[in-house]
Amino acid sequence: MPLALKNNTDHWTYKDYLTWPDDERWELIDGVAYPWNGIHAMSPGPELSHQSVSFEIARQIGNYLKGKRCRAFTAPFDVRLAENNNQNDNYVDTVVQPDIVVVCDPEKLDRRGCNGAPDLVIEILSPSTGGKDLTVKYDLYEQHGVKEYWIIHPAEQTLLVYKLDENGKYCAADRYAGDNKVPVPLLDDLVIDLGEVFAE
Repeated sequence: MPLALKNNTDHWTYKDYLTWPDDERWELIDGVAYPWNGIHAMSPGPELSHQSVSFEIARQIGNYLKGKRCRAFTAPFDVRLAENNNQNDNYVDTVVQPDIVVVCDPEKLDRRGCNGAPDLVIEILSPSTGGKDLTVKYDLYEQHGVKEYWIIHPAEQTLLVYKLDENGKYCAADRYAGDNKVPVPLLDDLVIDLGEVFAE
């Protein structure tokens, strides 16, 4: 697990988060601050493979959504996940920056990002963030009702798609690899071409 900011005993909120330096990137999960890339808030950016995968999948989703109600966003983009819809931002203690999100409810969007669960969250694994993405964030997104959670492993060229069931729990993942075509019924007839995503 990545190291917390300052020390593990502090409980941080979005109010604190807004005071931190703009050139540092952090995520808050239940009041604990983690460096966005899992190492240090001012470490170099993601590797080339991460960036290539992120750009291509965001391009495919973005092109499809042009002119539609849903919107796609890429990191850095703050997603505030409150305990309830009426919670004041000053008390929100969970703020994440997923690699890619899709938000279909315009009421959740404001000048600071997304306030509430996106419809789709995509995380691209790296050696420093994989553990958090597969465990802590999995639980977090399930708890807050993210309808689909995608985990992409660039080195293995695989995609795991978790979908919420009627009980609000993620079903066993659908697994895609290589040049598979991935249907996205959440977004009507969108199909993601993994052959292009993993072309690099």
